[in-house]
Amino acid sequence: MRLSELSEQSGVSTATIKYYLREGLLPPGQRVSATQAEYDDSHVRRLRLIRALLQVGRLPVATAREVLNHADDESLGRTIRLGAALWSLPHGPDPDEEAPETVAATAEVERLLDRLGWSTSREIGSLSPAHRSLVASLATLIRLGYPCEGDYLADHARLMHEVAVRDLDMMETYPTESEQVEMAVAAAVLYEPLLASLRRLAQEEESARRYGL
Repeated sequence: MRLSELSEQSGVSTATIKYYLREGLLPPGQRVSATQAEYDDSHVRRLRLIRALLQVGRLPVATAREVLNHADDESLGRTIRLGAALWSLPHGPDPDEEAPETVAATAEVERLLDRLGWSTSREIGSLSPAHRSLVASLATLIRLGYPCEGDYLADHARLMHEVAVRDLDMMETYPTESEQVEMAVAAAVLYEPLLASLRRLAQEEESARRYGL
């Protein structure tokens, strides 16, 4: 399809598509002349992902470019490729290494990972922004005096593992590794808010069942 057709099919203006091309967010089309190029369904799919990153995820263009560059890096194995793309997304704040609560939180997270048998997460450790964010969140709970016992953490972690299984099952329905990584990135941006909303609705429902309206 030509640029005008890509715009019509994707719902993105030609001016915006040209901007994405200049910024390296959208791969160039196949040149058919000095002034024209042809695009395909992969460009439509990529435009949906770009809009999700910029409009829903509110990522800066430079961050979105980094995420997409990792997603496109076919030199990486699928796990590393997926991890690199997800690590480039925004995460929570890093823990305060000077705080005593961080020491306690780090030890609790290590016990949790050992209990769950999550050996990869233990091996990667604080290199992972998700690991650092978990430590920081747990340190805040400890500092404010809110309980967060090992059983509570383990139960929730197992529920999240079930979510991860379903995420990857859905990801694997896509035919190529590039599409799979794109889907995983889109899921991180679009489905995490959905999961948070479902949790709050579930809390509302359970509260009404226990205590009435």
